[in-house]
Amino acid sequence: MNKSPDAFKTISEVAEDLDLPQHVLRFWETRFTQIKPMKRGGGRRYYRPLDVELLKGIRHLLYDQGYTIKGVQRLLRENNAQFIIALGNGDVAAVEAITRQKQATAAQDAAIEDYDPQEPRQSSGGRKLFGLLRGDEEGPMGADSKRLNKDNRTLLQEALFDLLECKRLLDQVR
Repeated sequence: MNKSPDAFKTISEVAEDLDLPQHVLRFWETRFTQIKPMKRGGGRRYYRPLDVELLKGIRHLLYDQGYTIKGVQRLLRENNAQFIIALGNGDVAAVEAITRQKQATAAQDAAIEDYDPQEPRQSSGGRKLFGLLRGDEEGPMGADSKRLNKDNRTLLQEALFDLLECKRLLDQVR
């Protein structure tokens, strides 16, 4: 019996479709917070169609393109799940559209960030992130004092990932 394309699938059905063992899908759930199957009584997993598409994209990147798990995590952080789904489906037009949209948003954010209506006034001794003084060269701020330096931005992204994973685990317990 064939299911509708919109029907939820069990882990065994998804594993068979993707030609992967079930334990790999369970492991990926711990590494990719975007994979959130519904869980029913007894912990039985039901994957939504978008979950399956995302899994196909992740599988494509890991097995066909040679990405590492960290590499795919970075792609998900920098882009979004739709980007990974488009890559997995080979939808070049969607990948290009998402990339153009991201570039336009980044350009717009940069223009907004460069605009500072109070730039002529210099505040004296204002504090920045972690309570460090604005002039502290060794602090978490970059040389322009407007952005976090790359190392601290990476640390914050990793901390965010860890917090999201903790939240996901707590949500599972509730």
